[in-house]
Amino acid sequence: MIRYPILEKGMTVGVTAPSSGVPVELHDLLESASSRMEERGYKVIMGETPWTQDKAKSAPAKERGDEFNNMMADGRIQLMIPPWGGELLLEILEHVDFDKVPEKWILGYSDTSLLLLAITLRTGIATAHGTNLVDLRGAYSDETTAAWEAVLATKKSQSILQESSEKYQKAWRHDKPSPCVFHLTEETEWKIIGRGEIEVEGRLLGGCIDTIRHLIGTPYGDVQSFRDTHIPGDPVVWFFENAELSTTDLRRTLVQMKYAGWFVNCSGILFGRSPANTTVGNYAIEDVYHELAVELQIPVIYDIDCGHVPPQITFINGAYGKIKAANGKGTVLQTFI
Repeated sequence: MIRYPILEKGMTVGVTAPSSGVPVELHDLLESASSRMEERGYKVIMGETPWTQDKAKSAPAKERGDEFNNMMADGRIQLMIPPWGGELLLEILEHVDFDKVPEKWILGYSDTSLLLLAITLRTGIATAHGTNLVDLRGAYSDETTAAWEAVLATKKSQSILQESSEKYQKAWRHDKPSPCVFHLTEETEWKIIGRGEIEVEGRLLGGCIDTIRHLIGTPYGDVQSFRDTHIPGDPVVWFFENAELSTTDLRRTLVQMKYAGWFVNCSGILFGRSPANTTVGNYAIEDVYHELAVELQIPVIYDIDCGHVPPQITFINGAYGKIKAANGKGTVLQTFI
């Protein structure tokens, strides 16, 4: 059984940085994001770690872990949103008190997705892979990004439908800030291996493949135990996004996941648009996707709205998903059962 937190307007948001904090010269981004959340009707409690950054992390691992634990235990806080991702969240897992994790939403992506997946696998509590706090600092959000509130407000046994975006952002333009934060200029096109329409369904699990791959073989990445305990018999649909890996590094990672049993009873795999996927030799990303689809005999949908090329759909780890893709467009129906 999956346990789902619930979001309501007026709740208090806790902001901690389990990976990277915000350097001094960018503190205005954190302040404006906090102000926007308050304008939307939320209260905000800021930790110490979001304001500091040194040696590729916001603070030493135990300090980050302790602040996360304290905020999770704080009854005033119902939603946790880190400012953004980073590099070394993996260090804090040994300091997280998984036995006392309460049912409250944690929202984010990039390095944060490692923590999200670990919590869902260890506890059966749903977590939310979606926007981070800093990207909510705009006067308004595009429809795809803004859906995070509706998704997190979905009640148990209910469903929420999200559609592929109309356009995505090709490149960041920090020199030209906009009221929407993102500069959505390119036509979105969801792609599939094969032809026609693809429909897959199963329990959603995933995140940034650069980081979640490091859960393999650890007590925090026991996918089989999660299946047996929380979703017995249900297939899994994996969603991945690649931040920095070349095609060969991505291929090695996918093969390792297969060897580790992560793709047992897998009904499909989704890949987000990527700023990476660097071709090695003449081994292109389409080759990786095609080999995976043939090898596992499952559908592969790629260039979806997920990850470091925004906007992104809010995917719930543990929710039952039905994903359709055809003619460059797609839908994600998630049911909280």
